[in-house]
Amino acid sequence: MRKTLIAAAALIGTMAAPLAAQAQGTTVGVAGGNRVIVDQNDPDGITVQERSAFREYVVRERIPTFTVEERVTVGATLPEAGVTYYDVPQSVASTPYRYTVVNGQTVLVEPRSRRIVQVID
Repeated sequence: MRKTLIAAAALIGTMAAPLAAQAQGTTVGVAGGNRVIVDQNDPDGITVQERSAFREYVVRERIPTFTVEERVTVGATLPEAGVTYYDVPQSVASTPYRYTVVNGQTVLVEPRSRRIVQVID
């Protein structure tokens, strides 16, 4: 009986290893409920280490939210009119992108195309 349990545990562990390894990567633009999983290592975006300071900055600045009917996702393009984009201060993060708040979520946007490149959760 004990050997059967050990063999079953080894089999389950062997089958679960690829899933665990796959979970270690990051996925860009995949919706999970209302949140979007983004590439945490985007060299041009807000890094994991900078997020706390960036969130505090956005709250402190009281940036008004812009409302759109679509769900906020990486790759979505924001409307040409009605959205105000703000520079990310160098003291918080260094990025070529600008930010705004859409549907209550802070997003980084490529200024020329108005395409969302990162959703800051």
